[in-house]
Amino acid sequence: MAFASQKDFVSGLMFMAVGGSFAWGAVDYEIGNAARMGPGYFPFMLGLILVLLGVLVTFNAFKSGPPGGDKIGALAWRPLVFILGANLLFGALLVGIPAFGLPAFGLIVAIFGLVIMAGYAREGAKFKESLILAAILAAGSYLAFVKLLNLQFPVLPWFLAN
Repeated sequence: MAFASQKDFVSGLMFMAVGGSFAWGAVDYEIGNAARMGPGYFPFMLGLILVLLGVLVTFNAFKSGPPGGDKIGALAWRPLVFILGANLLFGALLVGIPAFGLPAFGLIVAIFGLVIMAGYAREGAKFKESLILAAILAAGSYLAFVKLLNLQFPVLPWFLAN
């Protein structure tokens, strides 16, 4: 049995793996039922939905398609490195890494770091564009999370926080 789409097959397997991991991790919490949900209900149901979606996408990979199928191309290393690195940088800047002596730089600096680093995931990235986007996202995030939702986490770097 030949694949019509290698991309769909691998995507379906990824959905099933991630969904199965969520569902498996959620069983450590009280799941409850639809009328009285526990803390594990949402991740468990989300995991099951992802597994179901993965099964559908995987079976879709065997339907008729173009001759030779939809092959998986080369791995895009640049976006992979910059996007994953940007998320790690965001976490490190937001709360710091005490084990390495890195203090918390807060939400604003973390968002600027995230957006600027993630911007370099595409060819021809322009620093000025990333800076403008970071300023808009930082202002919006401050308004939404700090002012409207009253979430308590560092907003400014430690030396400006007082």
